[in-house]
Amino acid sequence: MTRITIDPITRLEGHGKIEIFLDPAGEVERTYFQVPELRGFEQFCVGRPVEEMPVLVNRICGVCPEAHHMAAAKAADAVYHVDPPRPAKLLRELLYSAFYVADHTTHFYALSGPDFVVGPDAPVAERNLLGVLKKVGSDAGGRVIETRRRCHRVVEIIGGRAIHPCTSVPGGLTKGITAEERAEIEETARRMIDFGAFSLQLFDDLILGNPGYVEMITGPMYQHETYSMGLVDGAGKVNFYDGRVRIVGPDGALHGEYAPADYREWIAERVEPWTYLKFPYLRKVGWDGFTDGAASGVYSATPLSRLNVADGMATPNAQAAFERFYETLAPGPGAGPGGKRMVHGRLAMHWARLVELTYAAERMLELVSDPEITSDRVRAVPTERPTEGVGTVEAPRGTLTHHYWTDERGILTKVNLVVGTTNNYAPIAMSVERAARSLIHGGEVVGEGLLNRIEMAFRAYDPCFGCATHSLPGQMPLEVVIRDAAGGVVDVRRQFC
Repeated sequence: MTRITIDPITRLEGHGKIEIFLDPAGEVERTYFQVPELRGFEQFCVGRPVEEMPVLVNRICGVCPEAHHMAAAKAADAVYHVDPPRPAKLLRELLYSAFYVADHTTHFYALSGPDFVVGPDAPVAERNLLGVLKKVGSDAGGRVIETRRRCHRVVEIIGGRAIHPCTSVPGGLTKGITAEERAEIEETARRMIDFGAFSLQLFDDLILGNPGYVEMITGPMYQHETYSMGLVDGAGKVNFYDGRVRIVGPDGALHGEYAPADYREWIAERVEPWTYLKFPYLRKVGWDGFTDGAASGVYSATPLSRLNVADGMATPNAQAAFERFYETLAPGPGAGPGGKRMVHGRLAMHWARLVELTYAAERMLELVSDPEITSDRVRAVPTERPTEGVGTVEAPRGTLTHHYWTDERGILTKVNLVVGTTNNYAPIAMSVERAARSLIHGGEVVGEGLLNRIEMAFRAYDPCFGCATHSLPGQMPLEVVIRDAAGGVVDVRRQFC
């Protein structure tokens, strides 16, 4: 049996590799998407005071510490049964909206952009951020850098640090913002709205204007009809910071909607012996393997999933982009019982991110314009006995849930994290295998461009495997290669390979 290994995979957060096994005829027999690392945060958080969690868990990831910071803060609020004052909630969501703009900018321009802007078959040396900037021009590159700089400044103003924010505590925040800081954030929000429009136009020109790319987005290679999950507000619109979790089926039919604290009634997890990452699935549907369709409990929690479950966007420019998204990729009436139009092409996630980026920018302006945003009423001091609590936000990569159990002193006795990428591990594995089966056939040369198109299958999900791993199955394949000073192989030792 022939074995093709893509190791390391590139342009993601964390580590991973793809193992492709071919049968004697050269056809793909099985593909494994392996995550070969373990973080272990759930275990070494045990014994810590729960109020430390918003600062501790944002070290899980340097890319989205704000997501863990907010989920932890909301879980700590719930542990102490305290409701933060409205100004504190506004400030938390304002910080989070700025983070979203920066994070989606990073993925679109630095991680996924090289595949589309430069081209999936371009030389490796050009398929990177520098190649993107060369293609779109130095002015566009300057806007990307400025966007990230300004958004990190907003995080610093509200969160105390540009990376690893530290101001959220049980019951709210340790500080508010001044009138001068409010004015600075307002200016940033207005610039971000312009940047969202610029990015949508760039996508229109470079990607939707290329028939080959449109075929990749709409064609069968990257299609998967799974359930979709995401937070929605009281009006059924996309929300990143708060709301209820909605799940719809592949045909758009409502599967259910639940309060985040009830996640265990809806989500179950399973392990496989060949990876450290768990596979969540819908408990009420059940596990049917790595398969599509309504009979399979596999679901996705991504920017595309959030658009699929929502009735729309809560801001005007984002709503207009939302409508164009579905008019282009799912024209006509929806197939679901409620008439909900669904998009299942996984590469459409890149477009969905720009719709969300636009919403986050507009939401920044709404929040910073609220009269209470400069109030000093930013914390309600907890008075009740701590017990357990759940905090949920939408990380850019998917629904993020923190669940904490404490003793009567607020010391953690148990921690469970269902991280954004963890939700998507099963569909990521399915997408990689489908791409491999579509592209690799007996007698054909397996070149760099072809392997990159397989990597594009997982890259669409913007995965963060560094913070997602929390399983230790005991039979993780391990290969140690010992080399001499000249780079020659001296010995190879394998376990479970």
